[in-house]
Amino acid sequence: MREKLNDLGLKVLNAARTELYMDMRFMGAALNSLSYEMDLSTTSVGTDAVSIRFNPSYILRLFVEEPGKLNRTYVHMLLHCIFRHMYTSERYEDTRLFDLCADIVVESILDDMDYQCIYRVSSDFRDRWYCLLTKELKVLTVEKLYRYFSEEANMPDEPEYEKLEREFFLDDHGFWLRMEDKEGDDNSSDDKEKPDLPDDMDTPNGPDGDGKKTEKYINPRRLQKIKNRQKDWNKEAKRLETEIETIGKNQSDKIGKLSWILKFENTNRRDYKEFLERFKELREEGGIDLDSFDYGMYAFGLDTYGDMPLIEENEFREVKKVQELVIAIDTSASCQDEMVQRFLNETGSMLLSSENFFQKIKIVVIQCDDQVQKVDTITSAEDMEKYADSIRVEGGYGTDFRPVFEKVEELRRSSYFENLKGLIYFTDGYGTFPEKPTDYDTAFVFIEDSDYEDDKVPDWALKLYM
Repeated sequence: MREKLNDLGLKVLNAARTELYMDMRFMGAALNSLSYEMDLSTTSVGTDAVSIRFNPSYILRLFVEEPGKLNRTYVHMLLHCIFRHMYTSERYEDTRLFDLCADIVVESILDDMDYQCIYRVSSDFRDRWYCLLTKELKVLTVEKLYRYFSEEANMPDEPEYEKLEREFFLDDHGFWLRMEDKEGDDNSSDDKEKPDLPDDMDTPNGPDGDGKKTEKYINPRRLQKIKNRQKDWNKEAKRLETEIETIGKNQSDKIGKLSWILKFENTNRRDYKEFLERFKELREEGGIDLDSFDYGMYAFGLDTYGDMPLIEENEFREVKKVQELVIAIDTSASCQDEMVQRFLNETGSMLLSSENFFQKIKIVVIQCDDQVQKVDTITSAEDMEKYADSIRVEGGYGTDFRPVFEKVEELRRSSYFENLKGLIYFTDGYGTFPEKPTDYDTAFVFIEDSDYEDDKVPDWALKLYM
C-alpha cells in the first residue's frame, strides 16, 4: 500500500512538472533540480532544497480537486529555493514571522505572473495588503518585511496575523534550517541525544492534528546534503536572471517582477570579496610565473649540458587584480563613526591582501557629507595600513552624494586615473543621489544589520550589504 501511494504521488508530481515546463520553459533547470520523497511527517508538501517531500494523500486530493493549486504550490516551493529562504531562515529568531514573510514575497511574485497554469483569483484582502506593503517598502523582500512587521506599530493583531497565514500558506516550512538547528550544531553533546535516523527520516513526530507546522529534527546526514545544495541554488538564481534577460519581450512581460526581484536578491547576497572581482583588470606583474614554466625542458638542459638549463623562469606573469578604485565614505551625522570603522576594517583587510591588488595601486578615499571634506590617495599596502590606523572622520552635517561624483569627474578630466573601474560608496542611504548614470561601476554599500534607507538608490547603481 505504501509503495502504491508513493508511485501515485510521483506520477502526480511528474505530471505537474511537465505542465509547468510546457508553459514556463525558462524555469526548466529549476524544475529538474528537486527529487521527490514521500514523507508522512507532513500533512501537506514542502521542500528542503534537496527534494520535494510530500504526503501522498494531500497531493492526490489536490490534483483531483485543484490541479491549478498544485502547479502553483510547485512553483511556490521552487521560488523559496531560488531565493534560498530555507537557508536565510536560520538567521531569524521569530520563525513564524519569517515563514509568513517568505510566503508573502513568493506569492506576490506569482500573482504578478501571467501564466494560466498557476493562475488564481487574488482576494481583496490580499490586494489590500499588497497595496499597503508596496507603498511602505517599494520592493518586497523577506528582510524588509521582517523588519517592517517587527516594529510594534506595524504588527497586525492575532486574528489578522492568522488570516494572513491562511491567505499565503501553501507549503510546509518545517524542513527548513532554523536558528535552533544552528545552535545545535555548536553543541556536540546535544547531537548525541538525537536519534540516529535514516536519511529519509527527520523526526519521530509529525505535524499536529490541525495541519500546522511543527519543528522537525533534521537528520545530520540530510542536514549536510541541504547545506551542500546552497551553492547550486545560488548558481541557479543567477542563471535564471540571465535566462530571463535573454527571452523576448512578450515572455518577459508574462514573468512580471521576478526578474527585478532576482536582480535585487542576487546583488544582496554577493560576498564583498567576490564583489571586488568586477573591478579587476588583466595586467602584467613582476614575479615568477610557475604555471607557464616548462619543467621538462629545464630538466633536459641540466641532464644534457650540466649546469646549463634550456629555459628559465618567466620574470613576469599576467594576473587579474584591482589597479584603480574610488572609495567614498559618508561622514554625515546620520552615519555613525562605528559603522564607518567597521567598513574601513573590512575594506582594509581586502586592500592589504596581495591576491586582490597590484603592487602599485591608486585607491582614492573621499570623505563627504554635503560636500567633499577630505581626499586621500593610497598607492601601496603600507599606505593602507597607515591610513587604517590613523583614520579620522571629518564632516558631520547633511548628506549629498553628488559632490563625490563631481570630484571623480574632475580627477578623470585631469587624467589622474588611467582606467577607473569603479566607485564604492559606504553610506546609510539618507541623502540626495545623482541622477546621471556613471560609465564605471558604482555600488552603494550598507551595513546589513543597521538602520539604512536603500529605496532611493538609482537603478543604474548596485547595492551591496555587508
